[in-house]
Amino acid sequence: MQDAISAFVCLGSNQGVPEQHLEAARSALAARGLSIVGVSPVYLTEPQGYRDQPWFANQVLRLACPSTLSPMALLDLLLEEETRLGRVRSSDPALRFGPRVIDMDLLLFGNVVMETPRLILPHPRMAERAFVLVPLADLAPDLVLPDGRCPASLLAQLSYSVTANRIHQS
Repeated sequence: MQDAISAFVCLGSNQGVPEQHLEAARSALAARGLSIVGVSPVYLTEPQGYRDQPWFANQVLRLACPSTLSPMALLDLLLEEETRLGRVRSSDPALRFGPRVIDMDLLLFGNVVMETPRLILPHPRMAERAFVLVPLADLAPDLVLPDGRCPASLLAQLSYSVTANRIHQS
């Protein structure tokens, strides 16, 4: 795709058959005209924050977005597809990080750095989450974030372990 912008999206699910929800999300994004140019392995990860719930299946995608697509338009598309695929957001703040059929988080959109009430790029909690950084490092080991750091250097600051396809983070 000429003049494409690289965007990274983290998928997550811990309800029903999570891997099927990740596949449905990938298919939905492709059907919306987004070019998926890279897919990380799927990792099973223990919940962060709200811990009394099943483990998540997580995966990071690399998209080649048309230069006419804005970060906000991509966010809107992700939120629309989450809802269409069955995501229900709880009004209870304690369940903000609770169980979900599908979650699609926009991590990076090119080298865009922005902060609005609806969208912060790079994703504000990305550097704290091994379940994001491990698959991101798998997918794009040479990626340099807008602040000059790379996923591996961020991982070096976290307390986590990977056993086969399981990520544990304390």
